[in-house]
Amino acid sequence: LFPEMAISLWKNLLQTTKERILQQRRVSLYNGAHGYEEELIKKKLQQFAGGSINLSKEDNGIGILTLNNPKLMNAFTGTMMLELQERVTELENWKDGKGLIIHGTGNTFCSGSDLNAVKAISNSQASEDGMNMCMFMQNTLTRLMRLPLISVALVQGKAVGGGAELTTACDFRLMTPGSEIRFVHKHMGLVPGWGGAARLVRIIGSGAALRLLSGAARVDPERALRLGLSEKMLASSDETVALEEARAWLSQYTEGPASVIRAVKKVVTAGRELPLEAALRTEKDIFGTVWGGPANLQALVRRPKHK
Repeated sequence: LFPEMAISLWKNLLQTTKERILQQRRVSLYNGAHGYEEELIKKKLQQFAGGSINLSKEDNGIGILTLNNPKLMNAFTGTMMLELQERVTELENWKDGKGLIIHGTGNTFCSGSDLNAVKAISNSQASEDGMNMCMFMQNTLTRLMRLPLISVALVQGKAVGGGAELTTACDFRLMTPGSEIRFVHKHMGLVPGWGGAARLVRIIGSGAALRLLSGAARVDPERALRLGLSEKMLASSDETVALEEARAWLSQYTEGPASVIRAVKKVVTAGRELPLEAALRTEKDIFGTVWGGPANLQALVRRPKHK
């Protein structure tokens, strides 16, 4: 009996280890040791209400995340920052998801933070409030970036400041005619604080990132294409038509079983974020979740010819 028990325990241990590795890394970048007080900053953000972050999950595995605060060009209020965290948690728990489109209402993307909230927080007694807000948004956007969904920012109108940073937390960016991405932080006497600089360097390289940040330059669709910041300029700037175009563009990458699409995103995330040996081991573990799976077995039966 003992060998069977040992084998069973060993299998359980392997399984839990694998699940731990493959589980979405929801670990916070910051904790109390970094002076981060999440509950405190949540209470502060709650005081600055307005707008909403809406999520619709479609049967085809595509999620549509909508920034909805048209009066302020979809600027993030405090409650919108809290809602973004809730929507990201919802997406982490969506096991059938394959793709995500982020866009804004009113033909624009996002103009960053609501300055009323920023002013109130920067004037408050506790200077750490600003740092806590920064850490809160970095945590949320890092979790967004690590979702096992292929994500695309649909940029219409302006994506400025924090809005520009949000686009970098997506895998891809699509821009409509006349739209722009602009890191205006320098003009506010700031640098990006939601992780936008670190992600931008990884997308376009350090030289180009330095030019965009130090020049606070407007990046139109043509320049974004040249820099590798955007994948494509869409044909229409009409909200409904552009969303359809973005859906069609994304569908070429989300065709197929959710388990396989999600595994693809996970191995790419591991390759981007982990040292090589850890990335290789993670890739092996993710490979193990699809090897001999339904899609793999069906493909072996079909014996597809790769043209």
